[in-house]
Amino acid sequence: MDKLKRTKIVDLLGSGEFGKTVNVKGWVRTKRGSKNVAFIALNDGSTINNVQIVVDLGIINENEIQNIYTGAALSVTGELVESQGSGQKLEVNAKQIEILGTADPDEYPLQPKRHTLEFLREKAHLRFRTSTFSAISRIRHAMIFAVHKFFNDKGFLNIHTPIITGSDAEGAGEMFKVTTLDIENPPKTEDGKINYKEDFFGKETNLTVSGQLEAELAALALSEVYTFGPTFRAENSNTTRHLAEFWMIEPEMAFYDINDDMDLAEEMLKYLIDYALKNCADDLGFLGKRLQDEEKNKKAEERSPMELMEKLRFVLEDDFARITYTEAIDILRNSKPNKKKRFQFVIEDWGSDLQSEHERYLVEKHFKKPVIVTGYPKKIKSFYMKLNDDDKTVRAMDVLFPQIGEIIGGSQREESHDKLLKRMREMNVPEEEMWWYLETRKFGTVPHSGFGLGFERLIQFVTGMGNIRDVIPFPRTPQNAEF
Repeated sequence: MDKLKRTKIVDLLGSGEFGKTVNVKGWVRTKRGSKNVAFIALNDGSTINNVQIVVDLGIINENEIQNIYTGAALSVTGELVESQGSGQKLEVNAKQIEILGTADPDEYPLQPKRHTLEFLREKAHLRFRTSTFSAISRIRHAMIFAVHKFFNDKGFLNIHTPIITGSDAEGAGEMFKVTTLDIENPPKTEDGKINYKEDFFGKETNLTVSGQLEAELAALALSEVYTFGPTFRAENSNTTRHLAEFWMIEPEMAFYDINDDMDLAEEMLKYLIDYALKNCADDLGFLGKRLQDEEKNKKAEERSPMELMEKLRFVLEDDFARITYTEAIDILRNSKPNKKKRFQFVIEDWGSDLQSEHERYLVEKHFKKPVIVTGYPKKIKSFYMKLNDDDKTVRAMDVLFPQIGEIIGGSQREESHDKLLKRMREMNVPEEEMWWYLETRKFGTVPHSGFGLGFERLIQFVTGMGNIRDVIPFPRTPQNAEF
């Protein structure tokens, strides 16, 4: 007799073929029972929902199942039947159970009770087994797929930009060094400095903070490209919004001005959120309920003004407001929280950088819709952004969302060789190292634009998770690279 092929639980739960013999495999979430019958909730990660296994102790010897505990892996063959209990429409009457892997209840840390997110971060090798993290993982996958589908369907080319780089795209200087030199005894130059000419690449190299500059080079031949890869910041930030290793989505488009750039950013965000609502309904429903339960324990002033689904629809249902930085400063300066000094960072003068609290005020209180701010002061933005005619502001744009503030940062890039060189000198960006970037402005330069979306920031928004460490499988943060 042929071995019965495994059916995924997500497919089983969508089936109505009652009376059919099926095989399911997965991990035990719970086991309960009485003298004559046992009930096992089995989950294989294909869905947030478990399938109930009904074990008749007259058919399957109790000795065979007494070593089945939460966390054990099983292969179950049985008959698919309509459920007699409430909460599920079908269940499997077990005919045969094979224990693929045991889990000692005295050692297995994920017993069926509520665990804190802090505790689960210490168990990152097992936290995929929980409902919360399996839901986040499926949503994360869906968003990765949706990003590629969005750009593919628009004719963009995916470009793999380097992870090891000799340039600092942001001019931030907070980069991880890459070297094969002996740290204890590195080669030195005559003046006592480390001699990087003897290093693997013959120069000083780092892990990239952005794929933007290299994506620009591709866009200036292929028109519309995007990169979606890992980026690294050696920033000593222990906050709920920062990671040392994260993923960035960075499209670059030739022949796009700042307005085209904003249109694309708005279209992409709406596409991704619509995709999540249509394809991740069960997982979003679970996370939304989880968030509601969490909110009950907060003080009234700390509670979120919107439920998860409401927040996602909030983005979909409105055209994003578009304002200049100058207009934003005027709104904020005259706002009640600013006048009453309720903002942690009080807005006084034009030229201040907008903080998360200001961005959220514009979105949640003033416009009551997502906001795109343009025309930022050049002194608070990067060297590659195109100068406006006033010589004070640049054609930058930031997309602001409820609860998290900035979700996308982008700009029209400076296509003039002379203006770009002048800005690099003003901001002490080493032109010798960036000769290749400058050279693209000498040969067939065109107006072009792009933006960056921090993928984990997007996943935080879509899942409602409060800490960015909970939306990436293995977070890398200061003093933490355990798994």
